[in-house]
Amino acid sequence: MIIQLHKNISTENLSVIHHTLEKQKYSVTSVNTQFENYLICIGKNEIDIRSIGHLKGIKDIHRVSDSYKLVSRKWKTDYTKIDLGNNIYIGDGTPTIMAGPCSIESEEQVAKIVGHLIKNNISIMRGGVFKPRSSPYAFRGLGIDGLKMLYEQCKPNNIKIVTEVMQVSQIHEMIDYVDVFQVGARNSQNYNLLDALGEVDKPVLIKRGVSGTIEELLHSAEYIFSKGNERLMLCERGIRTFENIYRNTFDINAIQVLKDKSHLPVIADPSHGIGIREYVPKIALASLFAGADGVIYEVHEKPEEALSDGQQTLNFMESELLINKINAVKSLLN
Repeated sequence: MIIQLHKNISTENLSVIHHTLEKQKYSVTSVNTQFENYLICIGKNEIDIRSIGHLKGIKDIHRVSDSYKLVSRKWKTDYTKIDLGNNIYIGDGTPTIMAGPCSIESEEQVAKIVGHLIKNNISIMRGGVFKPRSSPYAFRGLGIDGLKMLYEQCKPNNIKIVTEVMQVSQIHEMIDYVDVFQVGARNSQNYNLLDALGEVDKPVLIKRGVSGTIEELLHSAEYIFSKGNERLMLCERGIRTFENIYRNTFDINAIQVLKDKSHLPVIADPSHGIGIREYVPKIALASLFAGADGVIYEVHEKPEEALSDGQQTLNFMESELLINKINAVKSLLN
């Protein structure tokens, strides 16, 4: 059960609510976000919500049987819309495009990609500066210097930045330069990191774990929400299966299931989802028809020279063609 409280609830009224619920043998957890105050109530006994609904300070009460209560769609009829500022939204009914390189490599590289995004009216750039790699000898990013480099070119052009954070200690140094924190597949169950991101007022894009279930992804989002941050997005990026002819198995089923189970925006990552450049555009378009609120994909002027993931990265011509196709089908998606 979720109880929404009035923002100005008095300490006395809150105490009465807690006492009433505890008498009914419910455990109560307070969750205060940047938008609302909630009580998450867990108990084995069914109670008549009318017995508490009249108490002062209660705004609304919702029965939610899912264990991921706050991100569940069972209590929120409207989908969540993420406002990034400057009239840039995610989840507003129009597909969002986020594009950029796997890794930030140089000022020249960033400048060229920013120019490509501006030319095609794309307002959100992805780019990794802390890179978790399977091999310890692979390029692992430029770190905070790379992020500052990205920020210096994106900020004047009103381009929002999505980049991955790998550990709690990085949040403080990154926060002034990031518009959306990304939780990568390897960190989707790093609960210390999820807790810490719940305490910042920045949107978070949570990728599904390499072998993660849909419910595990929803529980990861619940961790962040329960610590106070409602500005969340879910990302389907493919899962590891027995198939090895492509990088991952892109679970297109998950997109609509997530839209039914949660009120959060769902973003598709076709680059990691299949890992083969020539298939990325088709998977991107398919994900939008399946209900995704947007796509995040990798682009580089010369993918064959990229320091990481060049095999799944579109060049500028391929990227522009995909953007044009997405724009062409927008009317069909509504």
